[in-house]
Amino acid sequence: MTDFTLLDRSSAVSTTAVNAAPGYRTPTKPLASRTAYAASHVIPHAWADNTPGQPAEIDWDATLAFRHHVWSWGLGVADAMDTAQRNMGLDAAATRELITRSAAEAASVGGALVVGVNTDHVDEQTLTLDQVADAYIEQLHHTEDAGAGVVLMCSRHLARVATSAADYERVYSRVLAAATTPVVLHWLGEAFDPELRGYFGSTDWREASDVLIRIIEASDGKVTGVKMSLLDAESEISVRRRLPETTTMFTGDDFNYVSLIEGDDQGHSDALLGAFAAVAPSASAAIQALDAGDVDEYRRILGPTEALARQIFAAPTFYYKTGVAFLSWLNGHQSAFSMVGGLHSARSLPHLSEIVRLANESGALERPELAAARWNGLLALNGVTA
Repeated sequence: MTDFTLLDRSSAVSTTAVNAAPGYRTPTKPLASRTAYAASHVIPHAWADNTPGQPAEIDWDATLAFRHHVWSWGLGVADAMDTAQRNMGLDAAATRELITRSAAEAASVGGALVVGVNTDHVDEQTLTLDQVADAYIEQLHHTEDAGAGVVLMCSRHLARVATSAADYERVYSRVLAAATTPVVLHWLGEAFDPELRGYFGSTDWREASDVLIRIIEASDGKVTGVKMSLLDAESEISVRRRLPETTTMFTGDDFNYVSLIEGDDQGHSDALLGAFAAVAPSASAAIQALDAGDVDEYRRILGPTEALARQIFAAPTFYYKTGVAFLSWLNGHQSAFSMVGGLHSARSLPHLSEIVRLANESGALERPELAAARWNGLLALNGVTA
């Protein structure tokens, strides 16, 4: 096999051997011990105007094929969320079409699908509380009509206008009252979106979690799950232990998911992770091991992927989408390393080189020889050779 050429921040060039693909097998029956969703990205046409500020021109064949890839491994798809570049290149019209198309594809194969509901189709920067609720409900009804599950995402509009915990409770109460299907609440930390600082009325996660719990308890059972993305295992475990029995914790912690999914004697988290879009075969194989009661094998498979995820989600964390698309390209799921909004330029070659090294070591490369050819070619195009 060809070696990988690696590049560090001091411009030093080295090589490392290409490891063989781990040979994981798709499941022959549904995954049982954990529910897992991979938050999936979108793939643009390589020839499109993929520059900042331009509307998304999505390659629907490749984008939907990637979702079928995720479903084939027994995972669910979480769509139209941050990984799909909401608020970072994916415009409102493209978001609506993505939801409609993904819901139809999910129905065609019986694949699990949840999608993000937000207020980001409204151009005005400042709304009243009632207008925020109206915007949420508009997207909520579109999602329900499409037949997809609902993840109620954090709203920048609400973060701007809310002045107290009561404001959050008022808006969520009205939106949840309008829901006709079960809802998962999403608590996205400021590492992913600085505009969401102090969401749920406090910068202290303990105080904010009190508000979240009150919203859940007042929902008449409509909130059946919470996705926490604070990159803080302590906060997730604390909230997990306070949830009603009918409410599932979905970890969104791309730094600590191995232990959170494994759990402890008081419970575990299920998963809704952008990282799982990058390592879907490994995630599936690990959960298959849990299904077989083999915790050691689960750790052996999934444990090494966490270092890779930490690199993909390194600060500034909101550029993690670049790493997800990069691995999709290396693994042959898209023809070009390109992203809507020009976001493929958001990470440096040394950063991407470390992703290559860690993906190679953790078994995350599905077609290692293709990955080596593509990566070494990209480096050569930039004047870097071994």
